[in-house]
Amino acid sequence: MPEAAQVPSMFERIGGVATIEVLVESFYRLMDSLPEAQGIRALHPDDLAPTKRDLKRYLAEWTGGPALYSPEKGHPRMRQRHMHIAIGNGERDAWLLCMSRALDESIVDETARHEIYALLAKLADWMRNRAD
Repeated sequence: MPEAAQVPSMFERIGGVATIEVLVESFYRLMDSLPEAQGIRALHPDDLAPTKRDLKRYLAEWTGGPALYSPEKGHPRMRQRHMHIAIGNGERDAWLLCMSRALDESIVDETARHEIYALLAKLADWMRNRAD
């Protein structure tokens, strides 16, 4: 019997670590530059290097790449990790605006880009912890 064809992970589909690097750098550049993102940028430390590193590791693992995040940080528990920050519709929308544009800039595969955005939109919606 022939071996079953391996379905590439999302990580492989989008171009691996190089694409994750571009995505995260674009995301935070947009957060720094878009007027709509000023509020969420203010929630982050001035030095984004550790935050970028964590997001790159998280997204690599989340998309099916190497386990870089959980061995160091444990289970992501994203909502719990962000509970100290008030996240409402405005914060969610600003985060998604930056992520949507960063995805557009970094991921060539349109289907993969839409799949990732749909999953991140659900995550961002779930992260809300205050009523508007």
